[in-house]
Amino acid sequence: MREAYQSDLRHIVDDLIDMVDLVGTALESATRSLLEGDLALAERVIAADPHLDERQLELDSKAVELLARQSPVATDLRLLVAALRMSSTLERMGDLCAHVALVARRSHPALAVPEQHREQVARMSALAHAALHEAGQVIAERDLALAAQVETEDDEIDALMLEVSREMSRGDAYTNAQIVDLTLLIRFYERLGDHAVSLVRRVGFLVTGDSADTLHESVDVSEF
Repeated sequence: MREAYQSDLRHIVDDLIDMVDLVGTALESATRSLLEGDLALAERVIAADPHLDERQLELDSKAVELLARQSPVATDLRLLVAALRMSSTLERMGDLCAHVALVARRSHPALAVPEQHREQVARMSALAHAALHEAGQVIAERDLALAAQVETEDDEIDALMLEVSREMSRGDAYTNAQIVDLTLLIRFYERLGDHAVSLVRRVGFLVTGDSADTLHESVDVSEF
């Protein structure tokens, strides 16, 4: 019975890692559809998002069942509580990837990102993807030393968002549609970075028992 219980806990972690991989694929594809104007790829990202929602529901159902059936304590309890929060975070990250793809679809056949900002947006996406990948490693290995790198990448994403915002405010060569789309896009990538930070801080709660809710206001993930 104990072995089955421990196996169920390991499956919860495996499910979280699977969700990380799904979000990572969605992020890469959404950004490529955005920068290359690939409408078919954007449609695939949008169509795949409900699958990630289903994975969250399945994971949450397993976690709640274990809470009810096993009455876990200490680290096991923290694992299930953290898993419920992390699955929600990953589902939101999937939504953000779908939002990026929706911008790409809405702008087609034109590109939503002006030429002068393509490198910045690509860099924001790469940083968000790296932060997500490392968050997955933190979840799998409980390596809190790696969590600091995720926070550094989030800071870089924030700096790029501010850089793009300042450049837009100084320029007048933008259409209204470009201003709206680019403002949304940099916000989406910024939130992806914040959610990656939230993931690693949940692992910190799992390992140390310290509250993961004591977050800096810049990493408030209550929106999006």
